[in-house]
Amino acid sequence: AMADPSSFASPACCLTRHLYLRCRADFGARALRGTVALTARAEREALRCLILDTRDVQVFKVTVNGQDAQFAFGEKHSFKGTPLEITFPNELRRGQEAIVEISFESSPQSSALQWFTPEQTSGKKHPFLFSQCQATHCRAIFPCQDTPAVKLTYYAEISVPKELVALMSANRDGEAPDPEDSTRKIYRFSQNVPIPCYLFALVVGALESRKIGPRTLVWAEKELVDKSAYEFSEAEAMLKTAEDLAGPYVWGQYDLLVLPPSFPYGGMENPCLTFVTPTLLAGDRSLSNVIAHEISHSWTGNLVTNKTWEHFWLNEGHTVYLERRIGGRLFGEQFRHFQALGGWRELQNSINTLGDKNPVTNLVINLDEVDPDVAYSSVPYEKGFALLFYLEQLLGGPDVFIGFLKAYVQQFAYKSIVTEDWKNFLYSYFKDKVDVLDKVDWNSWFHAPGMPPVKPTYDMTLSNACVALSQRWIQAKESDLGSFSSADLKEMSSHQLIEFLALLLLEAPLPLSHVQRMQEVYDFNAVNNSEIRFRWLRLCIRSKWEEAIPLALKMATDQGRMKFTRPLFRDLYSFDKSRDLAVKTFLEHRASMHPVTSMLVGKDLKQDQ
Repeated sequence: AMADPSSFASPACCLTRHLYLRCRADFGARALRGTVALTARAEREALRCLILDTRDVQVFKVTVNGQDAQFAFGEKHSFKGTPLEITFPNELRRGQEAIVEISFESSPQSSALQWFTPEQTSGKKHPFLFSQCQATHCRAIFPCQDTPAVKLTYYAEISVPKELVALMSANRDGEAPDPEDSTRKIYRFSQNVPIPCYLFALVVGALESRKIGPRTLVWAEKELVDKSAYEFSEAEAMLKTAEDLAGPYVWGQYDLLVLPPSFPYGGMENPCLTFVTPTLLAGDRSLSNVIAHEISHSWTGNLVTNKTWEHFWLNEGHTVYLERRIGGRLFGEQFRHFQALGGWRELQNSINTLGDKNPVTNLVINLDEVDPDVAYSSVPYEKGFALLFYLEQLLGGPDVFIGFLKAYVQQFAYKSIVTEDWKNFLYSYFKDKVDVLDKVDWNSWFHAPGMPPVKPTYDMTLSNACVALSQRWIQAKESDLGSFSSADLKEMSSHQLIEFLALLLLEAPLPLSHVQRMQEVYDFNAVNNSEIRFRWLRLCIRSKWEEAIPLALKMATDQGRMKFTRPLFRDLYSFDKSRDLAVKTFLEHRASMHPVTSMLVGKDLKQDQ
């Protein structure tokens, strides 16, 4: 089997199949402490040891089938953490199982966890905690085989202060007073579908819920719960559409959780409980494609999983493809093509930023001595989508291609695979079209940096207005600025406004007079839609409009979604008039930022120690 360069575990020797976690969330110490019991099965004869991943985790004691076991930490690696080697009291035969129980405590600096004081929450009364394990942070909570090659079921019992609620990436299995402490409560959870460790998730806070569908509750702090219920009300329609496209939903519940603004991603597809950023709360459901995306992961990613992070495009390319198929069903095929073309421009933008010779712009990347968090970009999403969209057009259209996708999910459900497995299945499914498939430049698609070798065809109906208006601004002379008015936007949707601004960002910066005039006639400063505001503020900073500096700094720090925060800080750092203030602001906010965001913005601003 191919080794995972991002993990110390050797699943070819020993496989963890189930995890039983009992722990308490200690807000005073900012630690999770307790025991994790792993059911491990020997995959070869005379097995004497088990190697687990850890990062900044204390281990106090290890037992194997109840007997004390020797354990030792190996050498610490800069980002992979420290391997934990456990020696079994008795060797295991091939196929034999043992229960390895580890007493552990996470560090207050754990890269997987963000702890909030009450003042940092909406309600201001209670503390808050959430985890984000993708890609390699589960090892920073407890020792585990932290590779997506391994899948396990889990059961958990979490003790928290009784005024708080705990939720996990699992089905809820009841709650009871903590027999050891009357001020606390124990919440129980059960995940009976095997999952990779990166989908382990926990949140603790003063959360309330609203039912928005037969299998869906929205969870949030009281201040946001009604707004969230409105914003995400399309969830059940999206789930039904996804089931029609990809097959039955196997996870039972599909809940949504709105996190504090520092949550680093748009969404995280934790099974049974999608985590989302509050920056989706536009008030008009216009950013709900992120919900369609996380729903789609219930098939591509969570059922069929990349075996290593080098094949991340298998998770994300297929998920974006399904997300856009859902959008096409709900809002029309022209809308799907519009979103697809927006994705192509997003890919151009990423490759402009990363450089078209950068190996992280390959579809399949090499992660030897590369931190997956540092390599992360929109490339696996949008280059992966472009490949699938191109194949759809090559092989007979959307109805033909969805047949392949459904069969692919069925073939590899509950497994972890690499690109070669996907390609072999594609060839066997389309065995009557091998001559067509052989014309694909597979080597360039998979292993060449930069833009793909071929651009798919896109229906331009909804894009034309965006292109026309952006061209008017690009070509306008000073004397033409009077010809623009608020009427220009009258017929445009918020999706089209995002696209209009995205097109301007692909060009050389506009003259300062142009962005000032744009503010006069369109008043983008008054728009709160996060995707519009983000692009507008980038446009202003790139045109060196000093009045936009405080607005851009505010957006970069009021929320911490990396898609917004990193480019805003980068642009502020590139503008001589704001560079020092950007660094100063980052250093002031660093302590209250999410650990991964703070590490990556630190690198962007050359502040990493």
